[in-house]
Amino acid sequence: MTETKPDTLGTPDRRRFLRTATAFGLGSCVPGLVASSVQAAALPVLESGELQIVSDGQLSLPRSFAFPDSADNEELTELLAAHGLEGDTLMPDCNVTLWRHADRLILFDVGAGPNFMPGTGQLLENLANLDIDPMEVTDVVFTHAHPDHLWGVLDDFDELICPNATYHMSAIEWDYWRAPGTLDKTPEARQSFVVGARNRMAVIEQVISLFDAGQEVVPGVEAIATYGHTPGHTSFSLNTSDGPVVLLGDVLTNVAVSFARPDWHTGADQNPEQAANTRLALLERLVAEQTAIVGFHLPHPGVGRVERDGKYYRFAVSG
Repeated sequence: MTETKPDTLGTPDRRRFLRTATAFGLGSCVPGLVASSVQAAALPVLESGELQIVSDGQLSLPRSFAFPDSADNEELTELLAAHGLEGDTLMPDCNVTLWRHADRLILFDVGAGPNFMPGTGQLLENLANLDIDPMEVTDVVFTHAHPDHLWGVLDDFDELICPNATYHMSAIEWDYWRAPGTLDKTPEARQSFVVGARNRMAVIEQVISLFDAGQEVVPGVEAIATYGHTPGHTSFSLNTSDGPVVLLGDVLTNVAVSFARPDWHTGADQNPEQAANTRLALLERLVAEQTAIVGFHLPHPGVGRVERDGKYYRFAVSG
């Protein structure tokens, strides 16, 4: 098979959207997808106000995709309902973190951009609402290369939204998406993810800095290996003036299930068993250290801590 899939850059069309929707299990409900309202653009998380959470909007995912092994499970229904998550569609938030640290302005992930799905791609608008100029961003640090985290690196004109930044990604993650055999090994419904990632990686290839687990990515930012969601998925520990903060990425994505039943598999994880083991290990660390966390897909702004709840855990929102 040759790598001649349609380009995912440029003006979105219906066929491209349908391919992306199918990859997220949305084929049966595409006609009903509408852009969701954008929540509060940012919230100072720490007393210093150096950390802000900027909304990129919301995804719209069928419950059957999010939890394919448990979609009809009564326990799942009860867990979700306890958090106000009812019905067949889940709408996880997309929370992009911005950190002002010393002489740097660091963006962690860049959202989905204009070519992914309705309801996302709100980052640039919300940065503008906050009077934040993307030209001033010095560093863009990626948790992984899924569309809702990487594709927003380019704007409507296929130009970098942060042209003056250095870009940072796990070497394992970078090599995986660019490896010659990755496209052929990827299910057809998700092959657009590979092509889209490669197209954007080609644009940042000259300004990318690759890192390994445990390495200081930029001053004050340590890479934490949280593999499973993708081969090189990485969380980050930030050494802020108010104490450590862990940016989760997609290791914990659902406010109910990720904490109460972290052993359950999710549809977005590329290696579900590894991802479940990673969740359990990270949750145990977070509850022991009582570190503040920011979840990319937790309810906006996604800020809180992990508490023990019987055998498992719960998410305690920071007020």
